[in-house]
Amino acid sequence: MNEYENPLTDSESLGVLAALGGVSTLIALLVMGVIFAGLWKIFTKAGKPGWAAIIPIYNYIVLMEIIGKPLWWVIMLLLPCVNFVFGILVYIELAKCFGKDTLYGVFLFLLSPIMIPVLGFSDAQYTPPSEQSM
Repeated sequence: MNEYENPLTDSESLGVLAALGGVSTLIALLVMGVIFAGLWKIFTKAGKPGWAAIIPIYNYIVLMEIIGKPLWWVIMLLLPCVNFVFGILVYIELAKCFGKDTLYGVFLFLLSPIMIPVLGFSDAQYTPPSEQSM
């Protein structure tokens, strides 16, 4: 066998790839579960049904109600490139509703798998946007 030959047979290579695919799928499901659990807690703290966090698109609608933004923002979250800017704005507003600052909102956007559960399971209290100090 020369140095360029594959030491694994094709079936062995496929087995390794399948195992890696299975592991990455489990990790992705775990991360999604943690995010959904954090969102569920955030929604219930805001007086909304927690199950709304796991329904695609509807969770955006409920999130706009929580942060006091118009429903057309949901459309902006569905548009490529525009969603990046509006996503940051949404998470900054969400952070403010829980008494956090703008930097916390940016981290909430950039590190969502970590920060959403942190916000959801923390002792931060929800304050509706109309009652926040201006």
